[in-house]
Amino acid sequence: MKSRRLLFLSLFLMMAIILSACGEETVEDVVNSLEKQDEELSTFTSTVDMKMKTGEETQQYNVEVWHKKENFYKVVMNNKDDQESNQVILRNDEGVFVLTPSINKSYKFQNEWPKHHSQPYLYSSLIDDIKNDEEREFKKTENYYVFTVKTNYKGKQKLPYQEIYFHKDSKKPALVKVFNAENESIVEVTFNEFDFDVAISDEEFDTDQNLAEGAVSVPTMAELEEMDIEVYYPVSLPTGTEFSGEEVIGFDYGERVISTFEGEKSFTLIQEVYDSYPTDLSVPVYTDGDLVDLGKSVGYLSNGTLEWEQDGMRFVLASDNLTIDEMVNVAESVQKELIK
Repeated sequence: MKSRRLLFLSLFLMMAIILSACGEETVEDVVNSLEKQDEELSTFTSTVDMKMKTGEETQQYNVEVWHKKENFYKVVMNNKDDQESNQVILRNDEGVFVLTPSINKSYKFQNEWPKHHSQPYLYSSLIDDIKNDEEREFKKTENYYVFTVKTNYKGKQKLPYQEIYFHKDSKKPALVKVFNAENESIVEVTFNEFDFDVAISDEEFDTDQNLAEGAVSVPTMAELEEMDIEVYYPVSLPTGTEFSGEEVIGFDYGERVISTFEGEKSFTLIQEVYDSYPTDLSVPVYTDGDLVDLGKSVGYLSNGTLEWEQDGMRFVLASDNLTIDEMVNVAESVQKELIK
């Protein structure tokens, strides 16, 4: 009798384990569910906190995203420590625009952003990275589904993979960690809010409206007068390359600092320091270049030049013999040196 009871209990436990296992989602189930969710959503909005390690410093951003099918995007990147570095990335039927309110400057692109390259704060980009990596790794925790997949950054081969966390119950994104080759977390994106299928007006993506909104965030003359004179230099230089000199020349809105670096991997760094700002954002500058994520800013890469805005100033890196990766590494390392 006792042996029958033990046998019955064993069979009951085995059936419970089998039924429990049958109820769990496989990696294929989760991927298919994420793909379906991405295909069916009409809009989404999100608010994230993003931390980026740049050398010994950590840059902190608040990023707000609006998306409406098919290809309407608005991304507002607010630097928590430096309001002059705030930027807006806008995509609509007219093209892709990058707006920098602090210097009243905008650029227009004709390209496929945000397709083809990783964007850790964009839901659809995360799904694409998971789908495109046939060697993806998958695990489950108590509350999350976690994917480890390759990244696809332009000019950022030093950040080869990422961990993407989704809430089990809703399949909404929760956290993204981007790692370097030494398995150190360099970028962390925490999704504070994420909502599907919310009402978003087309005016949210209107070019003129966003340009007008950006045109008001310009430093006052009093703020400009209080600013110290600062010259920026790259901390990371290619082997055998050295600083060789600099020249300061004036232009309509301030001064240009032109620094030259000589060696096998020579380049020129131009820094525009403003003492006044243009007040018209109605005509964006057209460029056929590519957008490049520099962490602290969005850069524009075209024909041997990399341009970006930083701390309320414009920078241009030009070289005939630096690779894209080398240009990005140099640009990311540019920091200020005070020369009052």
